[in-house]
Amino acid sequence: MTDIETLVIGAGAVGLASARALALSGREVMVLERHGLIGSETSARNSEVIHAGIYYPAGSLKARLCVDGKHQLYEFCAENGVGHERIGKLIVAAHDAQLDELLKIKQKAAENGVSDLVFVGRDELHEREPALDCSGALWSPSTGIIDSHAFMLALQGGLEANGGQVVLNTNITGIEAQLAGGYRVHIETGDKATYALTCRELIVSAGHGAPGLMQAFPGATPPKAYLAKGNYFKLKGKAPFSTLIYPVPEPGGLGVHLTLDLQHQARFGPDVEWVEEFDYVVDPARGSRFYSAIRSYWPDLPDGSLVPDYSGIRPKIAGPGEPAADFRIEGSHTHGLHGLVALYGVESPGLTAALAIAEEVKARLG
Repeated sequence: MTDIETLVIGAGAVGLASARALALSGREVMVLERHGLIGSETSARNSEVIHAGIYYPAGSLKARLCVDGKHQLYEFCAENGVGHERIGKLIVAAHDAQLDELLKIKQKAAENGVSDLVFVGRDELHEREPALDCSGALWSPSTGIIDSHAFMLALQGGLEANGGQVVLNTNITGIEAQLAGGYRVHIETGDKATYALTCRELIVSAGHGAPGLMQAFPGATPPKAYLAKGNYFKLKGKAPFSTLIYPVPEPGGLGVHLTLDLQHQARFGPDVEWVEEFDYVVDPARGSRFYSAIRSYWPDLPDGSLVPDYSGIRPKIAGPGEPAADFRIEGSHTHGLHGLVALYGVESPGLTAALAIAEEVKARLG
C-alpha cells in the first residue's frame, strides 16, 4: 500500500499538464511544489509565445511535441477561456546574406510538419510593418501569444476537478525506490517540518532540480545541468509593430526578438547569459547589446527607450558551445525503474508543448 497513487514533483506548466492528464485517466494525483505559487520559475519567466515548431531538428521530441502541443494548446485555450491571440510572427533577414538562411528555416519547418510559412519580400514588408527594415522575412501565421499564468490556473483547475491536488511550499529533499515497489519521497515544509510520502508512480518534472533528484538512482544517468539566463527589456511607449519579430536564430537561442503581450506592450529578449547561480536581476548595462541587435531590423529605435524588465533561467542540459539538446523524457525503458518518468531540459518550447508532453509522460508510464 502507498499513501497516494501518483506524485508529480513540480507545479510548472509541464508538471501541471502531466498531473491533469493522469487525473483524467482515473489516477489519484498529487503535485508537490517547493514554491508558494504554481509556475513561479521557468514557466512564469519566458516570452509567453505559442511556438509554431519551426526550428527544431526533424524527428526530435521538441519538433513533434511542439507541433502537436500547439494545436492542443489553441483548442485548450478556446475551451477554457485562457487569454491568447494567434498574432503571427515574422522571421526577418536583416540583410541579403541571410536570405538563404530563411529558405533553410522554411525547409526545416516543412520537415517538422509546419507547412504554412510564407516568404514576404522587402516591399510587402514595408507595407505591412513600415518601421521594419530588412531584406525579407518568413511569415508564421500559427505563432501566438498566451497568458501563461491563466493557462496554468486552468490546468490546476482541471486537475482539481478530477480529484487531484497541488501542495505548495513543499521542498523535496530526496527520493528513493522501495523494495516492495513504488517510491518514497522525502519532504521538508516551509516550517522545516519533515516527513515522507509513498507513491506507486512518480513524475519528476522539477525543471532545474530534476537532474539532482534523479542522482539517487544509479541507472538513471541524469544529465549535467546548466543555467542560461535570458534577460528582457521593455519598450517605453507604444509598439511600432503589429506582430512578433524574430531575427534569424543565433547559437543558444532565437536572438533578441520582439514579442507583444496581450495588451500589445512590446518587450525584447531573451539574450543568452550563462550563469553559475540563480539571479533574476537584469543588468541595465546589457541594454547596449540589445540596442545594436534590435537596430539590425528596427533602425529607428530611439535612444533611452529600453528599460530592464525581467529575466528567466533556462534549465539547459547542454553547455556553452554545445549543440542544443532535445527534451529528455525518460521512463522505465531508459532507467529500468517501473512507474517513474523523469523530464530533463524542458525549456522552450516547453510551454507550447506542455499538453503534448503530458500525453508522452502518460504513455511512458505504461
